[in-house]
Amino acid sequence: MIDKEIDSALREIKNFPKKGINFKDITSILLRPKLGSKILDLLVEKLKSTKLDAIVGVESRGFLFGYSLAMKLQIPFVPARKSGKLPGLVVQKKYSLEYGQAMLEIHKNDIKSDWNILIHDDLLATGGTAVAASELIKMLGANVAGYAFLISLKSLNGDKKLSKFSDNIISLADY
Repeated sequence: MIDKEIDSALREIKNFPKKGINFKDITSILLRPKLGSKILDLLVEKLKSTKLDAIVGVESRGFLFGYSLAMKLQIPFVPARKSGKLPGLVVQKKYSLEYGQAMLEIHKNDIKSDWNILIHDDLLATGGTAVAASELIKMLGANVAGYAFLISLKSLNGDKKLSKFSDNIISLADY
């Protein structure tokens, strides 16, 4: 029943970042360390049969649980950042959000060819950010082994866009 605990901990911010969007804010979960531990333990359990070499966490809320998850699994954590935030040589991918455009980057040498990568973010909406991360991973010669989200907005069908990379899509609370 983790979905009910997540739901009770979330803040919904109406008309953010623009009018008509009701933003699901997971930062309120960070105020509940026992819930955070349960989330990590459940993700580890759901991923135990998935061969992973690294986790890519998407800026910025994908860093919050992504790094801790990587530490629990004893695998590297690779940040996927917005344009201009990484200091080294990067690969980049432009993509569309439900409320604008953005660019995602990963350091070129942080992911090895043929690695199996889990992409983690807080929320799956239309799938644009996760698709961009997937395409960066493919550009680097690695495989998308799956996705892990705390929340999925099912009505936006983001999972359909991700299924061309992997059908292993974990979401702990669906809306």
